[in-house]
Amino acid sequence: MTPIYQTSTFVQERIGVHKGYEYARVSNPTRSALEANVSSLEGAEHGAAFASGIAAIEAVAKLLSAGDHVICGANVYGGTDRLFRQVLARLGLEFSFVDTRASEQIAATLRNTTQLILIETPTNPLMHISDIAATAEIARGHGAWLVVDNTFATPYFQQPLQLGADAVVHSSTKYLNGHSDVVGGLVLTSNAQIIEGLRFLQKAAGAVPGPMDCWLVLRGTKTLHVRMEAHDRNGRRIAEWLAEDPRVRKVFYPGLPSHPQHELAKKQMTGFGGMISVELGDRDRADRFCCATRVFTLAESLGGVESLVSHPAVMSHAAVPRQQRESMGITEGLVRLSVGIEDVEDLIEDLDQALPAA
Repeated sequence: MTPIYQTSTFVQERIGVHKGYEYARVSNPTRSALEANVSSLEGAEHGAAFASGIAAIEAVAKLLSAGDHVICGANVYGGTDRLFRQVLARLGLEFSFVDTRASEQIAATLRNTTQLILIETPTNPLMHISDIAATAEIARGHGAWLVVDNTFATPYFQQPLQLGADAVVHSSTKYLNGHSDVVGGLVLTSNAQIIEGLRFLQKAAGAVPGPMDCWLVLRGTKTLHVRMEAHDRNGRRIAEWLAEDPRVRKVFYPGLPSHPQHELAKKQMTGFGGMISVELGDRDRADRFCCATRVFTLAESLGGVESLVSHPAVMSHAAVPRQQRESMGITEGLVRLSVGIEDVEDLIEDLDQALPAA
C-alpha cells in the first residue's frame, strides 16, 4: 500500500537543496502517487489533485485572464454553474452556456476571446451526451482548450483525451473513490502549458487535498474496474425495468435504445454506468418516492458503492434559478438515482415498493 506521508514539511539537505519535496502545499509523495495513478488511467502524462471537484474546475478557469470567454454546457452540475455565474464572472471572465449536444451551437458561440470549452458528458442530471471528438475539432480549429468533466463515465468507460480533449476533470469524491468517505478533485492532461499552470496554482492558491484524502482515492482506484462493471450491470437492468413501468413518466439513461443519443453514447463509451434520472411528475410525488425508499438512501453526491436517491432541483442544482432549471429540463418531479453495487433484485424490489407512494 502507498504510505500516507502525513507531513506538512520535509527535511532539506542544505539551503536551497531538497530531496524532491519541501512543503506539502507544493507537493506530497502520497498526492504525487495519486496524480500518477489517475493520469495512467486517463492516458495522460500529468495530473494535478485538488481539494474538491469544483476546486479542480476553478483551477482550470484560473488559467485564463479577465476578458477571456468560456463556453460551458447549459446542463452541467449546479456547482459548476454557480462557480461560473456567481463567482468567476465577477472577476472578469465571460461565459456562454449552450446545449453542447449540438456541436453547431458550440461553433456558433465562439468569439475571438474564447479560450476554453467545458463540457460534461453524460451530464448531471439529464444524461445529455456531447460529441467529444467533434467538439475537440471545433476547439482545436479555434485555438481553444477543450476540457471534459468525466466524473460520471470515469476513465473506465470513457477516454476523452483519446478523442481529442486537452484535459479531463473529475470529482474524485464520486466513482474514483467510490466509498463516499472523501472529497477531492483531479485534472489530467498531456498539455505542458496546462500542467505548468496547474502546478503553479496548487502552490499559489493552495486548494490541495491532504495525504489521507489522496490515500483514500488510491484505495478506491484499485477496485474501480470491478465496481464500474457492477454499477453498469445494475444500472442497465434497473433502467430497463423503469422504462417498462407505467408509474414512471420518463427515464433518462444513455444505455437505453430510447435515449436520443444512444448511438453516440455507444460510439464514445464502453459502458453506461449507474446514473439514472426519472421523471415522476411533480414535487409531491418526488418527495413521497424519495422518503419511501429503504435501500436507496436520500442523500447528496453519487458514485459510491451504496445506492442513493436525490432531488436535483433542491439538492445538486438548488443554486440554479428556478426558471433556468426548468428551461434546462430539471423539473420538480425529476429524481436522480445513483445505482450502487448491491444485489440488483433488492434494488428493484425497493423501487417497486416505493413507486406506489408516488
